[in-house]
Amino acid sequence: MTQAARLRELLGRDGMVVAPGAYDCITARLIERAGFDAVYMTGAGTAATLGYPDFGLVTMTEMAANAGRIAATIGLPVIADADTGYGNELNVVRTVRAYEAAGVAGLHLEDQVFPKKCGHLDDKEIVPRDDWLAKIRAAAAARRDPDFLVIARTDARAVAGLDEAVARGNAALDAGADMIFLEAPQTLDEVAAVPRLIRGPCLLNVVKGGKTPDIDLADAERMGYRLAILPGLLLKNIIGIGEKMLAELAATRRHPAPVRDMTVREMFQLSAADEWDALRTRFRS
Repeated sequence: MTQAARLRELLGRDGMVVAPGAYDCITARLIERAGFDAVYMTGAGTAATLGYPDFGLVTMTEMAANAGRIAATIGLPVIADADTGYGNELNVVRTVRAYEAAGVAGLHLEDQVFPKKCGHLDDKEIVPRDDWLAKIRAAAAARRDPDFLVIARTDARAVAGLDEAVARGNAALDAGADMIFLEAPQTLDEVAAVPRLIRGPCLLNVVKGGKTPDIDLADAERMGYRLAILPGLLLKNIIGIGEKMLAELAATRRHPAPVRDMTVREMFQLSAADEWDALRTRFRS
């Protein structure tokens, strides 16, 4: 079974799939080790690892390369951020082919102008509806594996209101999208309304401190969401832990107590050290 087929099978079950965000292979392995069924490759996190804000500055090839490294490292389906598709319909076709070849199980394409910005920042701009729908049609036609998931993300709520965002979502389903990602509903009533108003599966983006109010994942599941992503969960907390450790080191000139005791060997095991050690002598006669 391909990872795309595996993701389809997961989404076909009762309940909601939860995919925490990974920005590299270590965070992806942590998610897998914790027992989650899928991983979300965060575009903001990927940009941060390259030294950029989430302003559409990372190229398609850089994004696909990171998604491919993550997909090759774990045994879970990877859903990846594909920003705006990096151009027009031609670029979208290339993007889908590159992500699919990298082993990704699905991606999402948004309707912001290029270069885009994080969906929970102010002053976003969106392209005309027809331009975005053409990209969705191109993405659906470009996939070689029919199980590859095309998720249509609309940022129209912040720019043109909830009604336009819902209309775009339903039009994207008609254009061939498999799931709708209506970014940043602004009240709990709006969060609850989205799965009722969209005529197909919905994704919820859970961003602590973002435009969308905090919501319990169990409540989101009861509302009817099929997939929840948590892009910043690990990134934000790793930054916070790093700042705390460095401040303590600077103040005390002593190695801070670890958050969790871990031997050097245990640290390397997170990067499959046991598997590689087994190859050291395997091929010797």
